[in-house]
Amino acid sequence: MIQVKVVDTRNKQDVNQFISVPFNLYKNCPQWVPPFISDVKFMLNRDKHPFFERSDGDFLIATKGNEVVGRLMVMEHKPFNAYHQCKKMSFTMFDSIDDQEVANALFEYGFEWGRKRGLNEVVGPKGMCSFDGYGILESGFDQRQMMTMSSYNYPYYPKLMENMGFEKEVDFVSCSLPMEKFILPEKIHEVARRVQERGTLKVKNFKSRRELIDYAPTIGEAYNNTFVNNWEYYPLSPAEVKYLLSQLMSVLDYRLIKIITHEEKMIGFLVAFPDISDALQRQKGRITPWGIVDLLTTMKRTKYVTLNGAGILPDFQGRGGNALLYSEMYKTIHDFGFVHAELTQVAETTRQMRKDLINVGGVEYKNHRVYHRAI
Repeated sequence: MIQVKVVDTRNKQDVNQFISVPFNLYKNCPQWVPPFISDVKFMLNRDKHPFFERSDGDFLIATKGNEVVGRLMVMEHKPFNAYHQCKKMSFTMFDSIDDQEVANALFEYGFEWGRKRGLNEVVGPKGMCSFDGYGILESGFDQRQMMTMSSYNYPYYPKLMENMGFEKEVDFVSCSLPMEKFILPEKIHEVARRVQERGTLKVKNFKSRRELIDYAPTIGEAYNNTFVNNWEYYPLSPAEVKYLLSQLMSVLDYRLIKIITHEEKMIGFLVAFPDISDALQRQKGRITPWGIVDLLTTMKRTKYVTLNGAGILPDFQGRGGNALLYSEMYKTIHDFGFVHAELTQVAETTRQMRKDLINVGGVEYKNHRVYHRAI
């Protein structure tokens, strides 16, 4: 008999049970990268996490006898629904043993949760905030998870979803880009030079971590005003911008951030992070003094990088914008001595960018699928 209950987020035992599910499920899985336990606890903190300022959600755990066998978070993301004029329930942090009854029990509870709030469709996985990562891994199960910027799951997960009547909403593809295969014609660099010389487009590089922090509100404002056509878009609150930047700063090298502007307005960006997945695996979700040393050392020595945020507004893609973006991408990977890059979770709706990535030597090697169904 499967029992589902709502986590009391003020109860330490309940919170720990929810957090422990993936740690138990993936403890012998070399592809899984654990999050920091403190970060997950913060997600369950209704008083501090910015999501709960404007939205609502509950955390569910499923038990079979005395064993916790699954978990799920269900959400009414009010800013997203208001912007897209829809009544969608979102979900994230779905984990389950290979048992359809467990998945069914969790989601049936979630569906009823949504119906009571007048919601008529469910979509996910999509996180509590932008950049939490999207989808259930649908291919690329032999590849290691890219830090915690995307998720890993076992191959049986898609079948669990399909058996509950879920269908594809949108796919997010990750591309492998070895440096020796990154072919960028000199013509691309030449176009990039010309548009900068004309002053049509400019690249802003940051000289210090402090400068990037000071520039953060501008980035948040530009995101809210610019990327309104993205599938996952919703207007960020100041608290969400602050939270996102605090999360990113822990693995951020200011030199790897590029902002592309037109008449002082942000029309594109390139955000890269050193890949510290192996250090995160060694720390097993804990933060200790020695662990911090390990993380910082790995950040300096790693030869792998993820580009988890790259794009140019469509109006500028044929006006030198794409050339400038890929020229800067090449410089970032080459100048810092990285031997391999992953372009993490590129939405299938950005067709031109996916085509460009393949043309410069990228190989699509992971696919995360966001699902939907009526409730």
